[in-house]
Amino acid sequence: MKDKPVSPKKARDVVTREVPDILEEELVDLKNLFPQVVSEGKIDFEELRLTLGSAVQVGPERYSFSWSGKRNSIQILQTPTRATLVPSRPESLDFQSTGNLFIEGDNLEVLKLLYKPYFAMIKMIYIDPPYNTGGDFVYPDDYVDPLSAYLRFSGQVDSEGNLQTSNPETSGRFHSTWLSMMYPRLFLARQLLTDDGVIFVSIDDTEFHNLRLIMNDIFGEENFVGTLVWRSKHGGGRGNSLIIPQTEYILVFAKNISLIEPFRKELSEHKLEAFSYEDSIGKYGREGLDHHSPKGAYERKTLQYDFEVNGESVYNPTGQWLWSRSRVSKELEDVIGEVNGTKTYRNIDFVRDREGRLRAYKKVRLEGENGMREETLLSFIDRPDLTTNASAADIKMLFGAPVFDYSKPAGLIKYLINATFDDGIVLDFFAGSGTTAHAVLEQNAEDGKDRKFILVQLPELTPEGSEARKAGYKTIADICAERIRRVVKLLEDKGKQKKLEGTRTQDLGFRFFKLTQSNYRPWKGVAERTHKVYSEELRQHLDPLIAGWQKENVLYEILLKEGYPLTSPIVRDKDQTSNEVWRVSNSEGGSDLFICLDAKIQPSTIRNLRIPKDHLFVCRDIALSDSLVANLALQCRLRTV
Repeated sequence: MKDKPVSPKKARDVVTREVPDILEEELVDLKNLFPQVVSEGKIDFEELRLTLGSAVQVGPERYSFSWSGKRNSIQILQTPTRATLVPSRPESLDFQSTGNLFIEGDNLEVLKLLYKPYFAMIKMIYIDPPYNTGGDFVYPDDYVDPLSAYLRFSGQVDSEGNLQTSNPETSGRFHSTWLSMMYPRLFLARQLLTDDGVIFVSIDDTEFHNLRLIMNDIFGEENFVGTLVWRSKHGGGRGNSLIIPQTEYILVFAKNISLIEPFRKELSEHKLEAFSYEDSIGKYGREGLDHHSPKGAYERKTLQYDFEVNGESVYNPTGQWLWSRSRVSKELEDVIGEVNGTKTYRNIDFVRDREGRLRAYKKVRLEGENGMREETLLSFIDRPDLTTNASAADIKMLFGAPVFDYSKPAGLIKYLINATFDDGIVLDFFAGSGTTAHAVLEQNAEDGKDRKFILVQLPELTPEGSEARKAGYKTIADICAERIRRVVKLLEDKGKQKKLEGTRTQDLGFRFFKLTQSNYRPWKGVAERTHKVYSEELRQHLDPLIAGWQKENVLYEILLKEGYPLTSPIVRDKDQTSNEVWRVSNSEGGSDLFICLDAKIQPSTIRNLRIPKDHLFVCRDIALSDSLVANLALQCRLRTV
């Protein structure tokens, strides 16, 4: 049967220009769950209440967490972004093949742009947000026009030319301002986590209690993993004249706590001392083979027996063994060595106690099939090599000068990475000096893994006269990107670029992107409502791309807003000679994206296209005739710019 003719208007959609529309997505989910509560396209809340029944909270009082400005922070979250990210190849390293990202821009707008392509793809998030101590930078959120707020900020001034760099304690909304800044960012962060993903948030006493409450609200109190107490410094320092603080906190939440594995860490030195014995297989520790409880509470007759080694009875103070008789007999046959008639066994050891009695022990190997033995992560991190002194040393070692204050030590982030995951992406959207990228690159070099990073940092100005400004770094984003480059150079110089699977080598690059205005011409409306003025404005929008648009920038905006990661391969289709067609491969196994930005598409291009039915073709609307639209619609999914 022949395909029916397709109407040109129905054959194509328009490429997404604003992302994400979170409110619309939530309404769609609600309609899918409870279609009966939808009336004439709207939610009937009375019907929803009746549907939910006893699950609805009723009564005049209930527990809740709120603050002045929460409504506006939710409105900011629900406001789609019209921004985009443009690549900067000169500031990148190995742009074409790397899977790492550094993004310069306001992290709220960036998180909105990452929402669709990186939804449920981030394994670990670590952030070190402003502690709100009175002089910290406050992000200039504006729910009316978030992008314009960032673009104004890019000049580091507000509309009156005043510097915007702090949230003074004298402000009447000191805590509320900070909470309103954090809420939408944490909400979006949760959406980006994999189902078994975790988030670590550094904080001090100032906002610790508020941060816990806001994360309970977003992640659910049941997904609270714990609080890590980090001893950030040793010795004296400045305090409030009553207490000198030496610790900070790291709050840990899971996307779904039932799916995460226990956090592990390398054995501490005193626990390593227990593995002080060695045989031909390797180091091991000893645990008594006799049951540690006396007969009675766990009495099992089958575990109560006598056995001998070389004609000598083995002493058991409790009379009950941990292993069965058959297991012991099997282990006595597993001999791995013999010296002067004394046998060495693989999994069992015999030692004389102070009274000269022969005792049995099981061997606990330091290294097994899954690598070196580890222990469960402790809530207190107290190591001299993981203090603020260590972070200052990191900066001094890389830059030769203290160009950044109060960064976290790379070793601390490596400590968290080791406890959490071996493969996947780590995101840091308060990147600061780039400690997280430093940690990922070093850890990959040490263990041969292939973790990736995404860093986001605002181009906040460095202070006039600071060491950073003297060294030529105008913004913190400049310091962050340069730190990544210097860590890469250091690893290359040390020859630590390890071979990974097959012939691949460690990824020591990053793609540099910058937040900017969309390549799509915004509809500004008209001041004079006349036929002539309207006609001229419409004429300007026949081609919605802005004047002077650049092909690569438009390509990345399309793939980003259509939900393809920024590291997706973009390859020109060499079979096409009449037009320039680019193919964006979907690494997640979904449909590929084909893009043509030529002003006119030739019929021969349509005939030569080999696009599967479920794949997407994007082109400029002005490039198509109605007949070409109909032909394309029969081949694949079509969207136009």
